[in-house]
Parts: sequence; C-alpha cells; structure tokens
Amino acid sequence: MLLLYIIFGVYILAVNFYAVTLIKSQRDECGDDQSKMHAGDGKLILCALLGGAVGIYASMFIFKYRLKNMMLMILMPVIAVLNIYFMIVAFKSGFTFFVT
Repeated sequence: MLLLYIIFGVYILAVNFYAVTLIKSQRDECGDDQSKMHAGDGKLILCALLGGAVGIYASMFIFKYRLKNMMLMILMPVIAVLNIYFMIVAFKSGFTFFVT
C-alpha cells in the first residue's frame, strides 16, 4: 500500500513539474507574438485534467504569462479544486476503488 502512495505522489509531482515547464516553454516560444498566444491551450487543459492544474495556475502567476486569458484564469482553479478533491478521496479510501 505504501508503494502505491509513493507512486501516486511521484506521478502528481511529475505532472506538475511538466505543467510548469510547459508554461515556461510556451512563454519563451511565444515572446511578444500575439498570434501564437492561444496555440497551446489544448496541451494546458489536458495537463490540468491529468493533475497539473495547480502547477499551471501557480506558474501563470510566477511567469506573469497568460493572465489576461479568462478561460484559463477561470478553468484552472476549478480543475485544481477537482484534482485536490479526487486526491483526498483517493488517499482516504486507500485506493480501494482500483481493486475489483
């Protein structure tokens, strides 16, 4: 059981690390070109749904990037709350919902 907790924790850390590097790479790639600004929204939303919403939302403020994009500013906290809720449920249940 402890191994399952460790694997899940490492997964969440890895997804959030990828989310931060994704925001940084998009910021570096875009620069001042406004036409490329919305090119990676699908990647960000997918990464958020996989558990990286907290990393995306925090890195948006750290890098001061995409703060005017209202879809991301509203969607990321909602997905982050859902991610945290599902993590709490998973840890409280002891991951018993995986076993049939």
